[in-house]
Amino acid sequence: MGYGLGVFLLAIGLILGFAVTDSISNVDLTMVGWILAGAGLLVILLTAIQMNARRSATSVSRTTHADGRQTVNEQRNDLDPPAAV
Repeated sequence: MGYGLGVFLLAIGLILGFAVTDSISNVDLTMVGWILAGAGLLVILLTAIQMNARRSATSVSRTTHADGRQTVNEQRNDLDPPAAV
């Protein structure tokens, strides 16, 4: 999914909601437009939440000693997402 799908649904929904005055039997195009616009907003919000999820970075360093032994150090950093204002 992503922002593109959300913007597409939002645009189609708002066009149907505000600009289309035609009617199809038993289908309210204005309501379909509002539903698509709501779905588009939901997709945009879910994409933003997913992209701002907790980020993590892992670094691994290996040290080889003179006698042939290896020491492996692994460090993991969890970064919180930036605070929303």
